[in-house]
Amino acid sequence: MPVIDKLAGVTGLSGLHLLLGAVGVTILLYIIGSAIYNIFFHPLASYPGPLLQRASPIPFCIRHALGVQAFHTQTLHDKYGPVVRIAPNHLSFTDVRAWRDIFGHIAGSRHGQEEMAKFKSFVRPIDAQPVHIISAGREKHGQLRRALANSFSDASMRGQGPLIGKYIDLLVHKLHEQGQEGKVPLNATSWYNSVTFDVAGDLIFGMSFGALDQNGNHSWLQYILGSLSSLAPMAALSYAGLHWVVQLLWRAKGAEVFRKSMESVDLMLKERLKMPVDRNDLFEGLVQRQEKLGLSFEDLSSNAWLLVLAGADTTATTLTGTTYLLTQHPEVLKRVTQEVRSSFKSVEEIDISSVNKLTYMLAVLNEAMRLYPPVTSLTARIVPRGGAHVLGEYLPEGTIVDIQQWSMNHSKENWVDPWAFNPARFLDDKETAREKGNLLDALQTFSVGPRNCIGRNLAYAEMRWILARILFDFDLRGAPTNENWIERQKAYGLWDRIPLDVYFEPARERK
Repeated sequence: MPVIDKLAGVTGLSGLHLLLGAVGVTILLYIIGSAIYNIFFHPLASYPGPLLQRASPIPFCIRHALGVQAFHTQTLHDKYGPVVRIAPNHLSFTDVRAWRDIFGHIAGSRHGQEEMAKFKSFVRPIDAQPVHIISAGREKHGQLRRALANSFSDASMRGQGPLIGKYIDLLVHKLHEQGQEGKVPLNATSWYNSVTFDVAGDLIFGMSFGALDQNGNHSWLQYILGSLSSLAPMAALSYAGLHWVVQLLWRAKGAEVFRKSMESVDLMLKERLKMPVDRNDLFEGLVQRQEKLGLSFEDLSSNAWLLVLAGADTTATTLTGTTYLLTQHPEVLKRVTQEVRSSFKSVEEIDISSVNKLTYMLAVLNEAMRLYPPVTSLTARIVPRGGAHVLGEYLPEGTIVDIQQWSMNHSKENWVDPWAFNPARFLDDKETAREKGNLLDALQTFSVGPRNCIGRNLAYAEMRWILARILFDFDLRGAPTNENWIERQKAYGLWDRIPLDVYFEPARERK
């Protein structure tokens, strides 16, 4: 270190100080150089976006860790149009055609091209976490999906009717009891969580979480829901190129809430594996093929955790959001309530099949999922080797391409008055809707292509059945505390939902 020693003699500073200063200057020059390259010379330099986000991934990371990234991205689309550069190597799209180009079957098969794989920082930031059906590569995903397919078919869902109905009956009973026949407001967020997680627990583990029995309180629900926000900073660090830091934090007991949620799943899975093999539930396919697919206990546990979260939280989210929107729009609430009560003479007539005839209710649910999508963002994919074309434009390999549901669903190019709650738009056929300015294909709550949500049938069946029973039994009224309920929430891909206070008053009339 003779140069540093000479400089130290001239300046009076120690060699260590000079070394640290040199390191600092080098880092600063690297940051400035990277920003200049990203703004002016990067392959995506021609795409519009705010200067800071084109220069560095840090603004995106901070907003993701804070749970506001999806909302900010939507404002960028309003300003810059259907394609926005939201980070140096990351494009977001709201053009409906991008669904096909990014997620469709052709994206993975054209000319033998690799599929657009999911962006690892969002689906598996922790290397020690076993892969599951969402984070698995193409081949593994196909194996897992085929193993689960029969359990999620329409016929299988109908076969689960008595089990699901049991928990819906218990929910209605609890709402009568705990709400003191409509005199006390109840936290609909908690009660919808309880029923959907209890159903998921029984369908996967052969036992419920007991959340309904405990009046909406269960420690495991707090662990699994809390894990979403605890993982957000880790995903942000991984996105920023600090994947190695995430692994160190994990080994140092980072994301402890997530660890506890996995430990609870492990305990329930051990009990599930002691049960007869032929249970004909949602998890049977994986259990029967465990040896053939080479699945370890950790692999089964990771998939069980994912199925519970995806199957229960997203359904509860839609039910809660729908209830909020209905209580804010009395005319829609009145119409859908009349549809339910005029369609059924008794509770016994409401089941997993009969609710399919509720046309307006389906429109209400679709419009609620448009305004309050269960998954707001984090569906990003990576352009494979050799590059790919999206909307007719060539993108180099390694580009992150994204369709964020919150942005797509609130785009004025896709919807007339996109912030209005108007279920009638979903009563039109696609062509009529298009003529009116509503592109129904823009709404893809369950995604599209080979990796679309395998639980779509279960979600729709459960949502329609629960909502039908609620509207048949109760007159709903929101509490004053619900003002700006959606706007006051954070979203980490999935929502960190806040309480929704609702009066569940026994129905005064059923005509």
